[in-house]
Amino acid sequence: MSTDSGTDSARTPSITLTKNPDGKWTARDLEAEISAQGETRQGALENLDAVVDAVRGQGGREPTDEELRELGIDPEQNTLGGELPDVLE
Repeated sequence: MSTDSGTDSARTPSITLTKNPDGKWTARDLEAEISAQGETRQGALENLDAVVDAVRGQGGREPTDEELRELGIDPEQNTLGGELPDVLE
């Protein structure tokens, strides 16, 4: 989990949790500069862990052909390469 379990009370927390006006929670990893939301505090932290792992290349898996088809993607056309959108460069 992304929560800081260190005992050094002088350290700046690397994770913040905020309850939004809509009732959802936002967890932010200050070091990685990544945020995620969830319906609960725990959900926001779990979502943040998944995003941080994916960004660092430590998580996720390849989608199955069935999952791609459910999203309207032809598995035969799902290839690596091409240009990244500006936001991802």
